[in-house]
Amino acid sequence: MSVRTENSIVIKAPPARVFQDTSNLLLWPKVLPHYRWIRVLNVGDDGLIVRVAARRGWLPIRWTSRFRVDPNTPELHFEHLKAFTRGMKVRWTYTPTPDGVLVSITHELDRPSAFGRWFAQHVLSDLFIRPIAARTLSGFKTYLEQNAG
Repeated sequence: MSVRTENSIVIKAPPARVFQDTSNLLLWPKVLPHYRWIRVLNVGDDGLIVRVAARRGWLPIRWTSRFRVDPNTPELHFEHLKAFTRGMKVRWTYTPTPDGVLVSITHELDRPSAFGRWFAQHVLSDLFIRPIAARTLSGFKTYLEQNAG
């Protein structure tokens, strides 16, 4: 049984540019003020292992993920590897529309117990995942629309 959240936004910029910039993790702390740093821990055939530090309001948070870019779909994939969000799968999708590119971030976390699902929904998702993803998408929208040329 899983808890699933989705955040989406339309970005008025060329699709290739949207995908290129959002898939460049080392750009994130430079253009997204709530990201403090991203460190590459390992490079492998199955992607990167990264340590990410961000802020949720004043609260500093960190997580470790496997990150993989699929340019054919195009999609970004993260799998959280440690702590409360271990096992969470994150997928970024890009859908061209007449108004721009619809960028969606889906987080899915399986928890077998009722308490685990409640905690994942009401603490992790509602208080952290959803607000951080919304701020990430909004930040990329601002950055890409101002620098689309």
